[in-house]
Amino acid sequence: MYKLLRSILFLWQPEKIHDFTVHFLKFLDKIPIIPPIIRLFCNYRNPVLERDVFGIRFQNPIGLAAGFDKNGDAFNAIANFGFGFVEIGSLTPQPQDGNPKPRCFRLTKDQAIVNRMGINNKGVRHAISYIQKHRNSCPIGCSITKGRETAMADAYKDYELSFEYMYDYVDYFVLNVSCPNVKDASSNQNLENITPIIDKLLELRIMYDDYRPILLKISPDVDREYLDDVINLVLISGLDGIIAANTTAKRENLRSSKSSVEKAGNGGLSGKPLYDRTLSLVKYIRHKTNGHLPIIASGGVMTPAQALELLDSGASLVEIYTGFIYNGPRFVKKINKHIAKALIERKSQL
Repeated sequence: MYKLLRSILFLWQPEKIHDFTVHFLKFLDKIPIIPPIIRLFCNYRNPVLERDVFGIRFQNPIGLAAGFDKNGDAFNAIANFGFGFVEIGSLTPQPQDGNPKPRCFRLTKDQAIVNRMGINNKGVRHAISYIQKHRNSCPIGCSITKGRETAMADAYKDYELSFEYMYDYVDYFVLNVSCPNVKDASSNQNLENITPIIDKLLELRIMYDDYRPILLKISPDVDREYLDDVINLVLISGLDGIIAANTTAKRENLRSSKSSVEKAGNGGLSGKPLYDRTLSLVKYIRHKTNGHLPIIASGGVMTPAQALELLDSGASLVEIYTGFIYNGPRFVKKINKHIAKALIERKSQL
């Protein structure tokens, strides 16, 4: 049934369907009878799925990656579909429009999406106004980044503002320094530019009574030398984990026609082609850290077996986004049932 619905929805431009979907989910969430029905068909709970990661209790290890709920005003409606956590954002201190439209494209033969949204969002104050009125039903992460017009020398100020504003309203933070769709994207990942941001936020965190984990989101396109430096920085600084990874600027091994790829143009590619890269990153980070650093795997998960493979390879949690779009509202349930079945079978064999 979802395949039929998807074929209809895919007739429209991706960003229009995304905006419609978010508004429709928010509308449904206001009808008292609807959320329980969605949870009945899309939720799967089992004690073997529960886990504690960086001091937070998760009902299951499958979360929604940043980018879907950009403004932090639909997380409860989204959580109804079985997610163990939802990451909102990326958010900037002030609202910004992002890049000119059209800026989002599907590569359906590859089960992929190319976006160059440019971190369009309504700003942290908008997110706070919604969160204050709606108690979250699952852990909420917040991806923060610098504003479009903010110079790299002043980037830490944007991260600091968003961090201070959002601290009392979310469960953990993600430092997005690796988005390929923004100005100075390569400079954002320079360790000399990242270090002041990390130092400032860790210094600020000491002043709060409650502890909020801080994770660094990396690009899947970095070389191993740079990745080693990032891992060392994370370990030495005291950050709580790594998200591997963001979207990719590369266009390798695609099945879509050359004209379709050229029409999509520049931007970050997500979806099926990213999976092998994500898996490789997770394995490498686990090896380099001896499994002591929490990893959230994000990128390319299109099947329940892939989610389980990432967890087995060292990921503490797994995020999906494009896979949710292509596979439909019961995808999270299928993943969690597959993971639970595998874990129960392993326990029975001990």
